[in-house]
Amino acid sequence: MAGIFKAYDIRGTYPVELDEKLTSRIGSAAVKVLGAKRIVVGRDMRQSGPSLRRALIDAMLAAGCDVIDIGEVGTPALYYAVANLSADAGIMITASHNPARYNGFKLCGKGATPISYDTGIADIERLARSDEAFPASEVPGRLEEQHILGAYHRFLLSLVPATKPFKVVIDTGNGMMGAVLPGLLSQLPVEVTPLFFEVDGSFPNHEPNPLDPRNMRDLQAKVREVSADLGIAFDGDGDRAMFVDERGELAPSDQITALLADEFLAKEPGATVIYDLRSSWVVRDEILRHGGKPLESRVGHSFIKRSMRQTQSIFAGELSGHFYFRDAFYTDNAELAMLWVLAVLSKRGQPLSEVLKPLACYFATGELNFVVSDKEACLARLETAFPGAEVSWLDGITIRLADWWCNVRPSNTEPVLRLNLEAKTAALREQMRVEVERIIGGKPAESHH
Repeated sequence: MAGIFKAYDIRGTYPVELDEKLTSRIGSAAVKVLGAKRIVVGRDMRQSGPSLRRALIDAMLAAGCDVIDIGEVGTPALYYAVANLSADAGIMITASHNPARYNGFKLCGKGATPISYDTGIADIERLARSDEAFPASEVPGRLEEQHILGAYHRFLLSLVPATKPFKVVIDTGNGMMGAVLPGLLSQLPVEVTPLFFEVDGSFPNHEPNPLDPRNMRDLQAKVREVSADLGIAFDGDGDRAMFVDERGELAPSDQITALLADEFLAKEPGATVIYDLRSSWVVRDEILRHGGKPLESRVGHSFIKRSMRQTQSIFAGELSGHFYFRDAFYTDNAELAMLWVLAVLSKRGQPLSEVLKPLACYFATGELNFVVSDKEACLARLETAFPGAEVSWLDGITIRLADWWCNVRPSNTEPVLRLNLEAKTAALREQMRVEVERIIGGKPAESHH
């Protein structure tokens, strides 16, 4: 049973780790822990979604909580609904980009504030796994259904300058965005070549995880084939997007973060922009160059959202393709990221590869994974390996020197260490990669996120 209650969400295989019975207890526990009177529920296209939805909603209604069911949506639309319908909480039934046999729940509180293991999930786990009975409320909650996508898309379009006509290829990987994007795209002057828009929770073409380069090949090939201006891949529940330039090359997410940071700082000079500590030095450089305050965060949406709220940060980006917007309740929103990239290309009048070229000034390894038997011992060896380095333990270990840096952090879920390293020259990157890999020991693992 162990392990489905995670740092930022609840996720496991159906029906082995997560079934209707446990879902029912999670629903009852959530009402109690969150003290909620009104909860918004949405779900993605997974095949186990309808029966888990029933179990979850029935339990919450029995606990006396009103439920607003917004049906099949992407996770960002759920955040919008929670903030706009003044609900106490929201639960999205999704396993994001995980394989088809998984399902789970993403939770948020009032105003779409994230709920992580430390701020509620641990208490929900304790109650759900206990023998405690959940007595039914004297007055059961009311269930109402709301269709919010039209209003949600109008909201998104109101935040971004108009775009010029472009030719784009979009791969939704048979995920939720295939159903919800057409309503938004129909209001844009773009010519879209859709890939795998048929919503299918068995993911017949590829997993809806754009972080895995194998899942980007179809998109890259199609961009070249139809001579598109841009390619965009969404994950299963629509809170992450990755971009491909007009040559069919992958656009690194940290360069997209730097690009959009420039745009937001032009609107609000001096604002704080947050990025995760795996991001290229170019992100920090660009934020400073445009008069903003760079703030590094540990990896993970609940940490970034919390930092954003504390600093009223205007924008944040993660290497994993999460882009966060103050205008969208400090949440990650891939549709908004797409609209902003189109807006920037409209304004600059150059292809994406040209716009990003000045941002490709450092040499990074990308994320490399290593299977190790003792994570702590590896990190301890690294701490003393480079005398004179600046060492930080914000998230794993980060080692910084004048002309290179690396971050090594343990996976939450696997016996692996993840290495990101960047240097001022390609030769130095290779030299330091070999050296850091030697200190880590262990054997290379396949990247899975």
